[in-house]
Formats: sequence, C-alpha cells, structure tokens
Amino acid sequence: MNGNNRKHSYTVTCSSEFRDAVLALAERRKVNVADMTRSVVLVVPEEIISAFADPGEPSRDDRETVTIKSGAAEGRLWRRKPRLQVRMSPGLDVTLVRKALGLALAFESGELRINVESGKGKEEANTQGLAESQVGFDESTDIVQPEDELERLRALISVLSFDPLAHGITSREEAMHVLGFPPGPAPNSNKLRNRFRMLATIHHPDSPYGDHKRMSQLNAAMDHLKSGRP
Repeated sequence: MNGNNRKHSYTVTCSSEFRDAVLALAERRKVNVADMTRSVVLVVPEEIISAFADPGEPSRDDRETVTIKSGAAEGRLWRRKPRLQVRMSPGLDVTLVRKALGLALAFESGELRINVESGKGKEEANTQGLAESQVGFDESTDIVQPEDELERLRALISVLSFDPLAHGITSREEAMHVLGFPPGPAPNSNKLRNRFRMLATIHHPDSPYGDHKRMSQLNAAMDHLKSGRP
C-alpha cells in the first residue's frame, strides 16, 4: 500500500451540542465526518479556517458515559469528554479540524456562505458581508499563487477592521454594529460568542494586526448585549 494513503484517526474533543450537530449534518448529507472536514479544508484557505472561532473544548460538566470495550477495565463505565473521531491524512492540527467542522455547520446554517464565480477562476468565502477572501488560480496549473494568498489575507483583515466609536458603546444598535450584525433582534448566545471569538482573533493586541481600542469596544459590545440594555 502506498504510504501516502495512510490515514490518521483524530480525536476531536468538543461539546456534546457541537458533536451532535456535526453528526446530524453528516447524516443529512449522507457523508461521514471526515468527508465534511475534507471538503472544507479543500475549499476554504487555511488562514480563513484558522481565523474562524474555535468551537472549543466541552465545559467541565459536559461529559459522556461510555463502556470500556477491552483491557483490564472491560465492561466498566467511563465518563469522558464528548468527542468526534475523524479519520484523515496525518499532519493536521486537531484545532484546525474542529474549526473546519464549525465552518461546515456555519455554511449549513447560512451564517457563512461560499460563492463561486464561474469563469473568473476565483472562489470566495464570505462571513455575512464581514469577511471576503478570493483565491486566485493559475489556469495552467491550478496552483494557488503566493501573491494572491497575501492579498486575500490583507483583504480579510481590512474588512474585519472597524473604526472604534469615539463615544464608546452607548446603545444596543452600536453594539450590534461593532460585532458586525445588522440592525434587528440580537443573535443567540452561540452566534454572539462565535462572532466575538472570530473578531478577537484579529483584533486582540497580541495579534500582529491587533488594536487595543477595537478590542476594548468588542468587549464593551458583548457586555452591553449580555446585559440586555436597550
């Protein structure tokens, strides 16, 4: 067997809610979880996946009970973190796999979308008008060109940036604006948390593109929406 065909089983720990959503989507699409992950990794540039909010580890009280099937403890019950087993090529980071699955759920829900422009040799990954990236392909080789990668990253950072409000966050509408949501009812807590994590990845002062004022207003926007103030 060709060594390049070897697969690695990734143990992706996650919340039970996330696990169930991923498994349900795979069942609806008549594919396995690895197929879903592979599709995202092939279509979406790695830097876009990396910038996406990590669905994260399960909370301390979120555990599943399984029966040990072999060894000296065979038959005993074991409380462990919920997880997904994803069999893919070796060399991937588990966090990247989890983020790719999170993107698959976001695509399915309509929170994110992929637009393919026929005839232009470009693919776009958009985040509700917040993030737009373009992948350029050489027509003869279909290899992504480095300069296009750099331009795509610059475009992503530029669109995700916002001008801090001079007077700070004083209303629910302003909080929604800073987090990139249109006017209207506030999204549920999961969408708010995911959007905040994605933007914090870019704007945190420790990031190469970080900005203290933007990060402060992101925190203020989240605090305002969580408080339920108008």
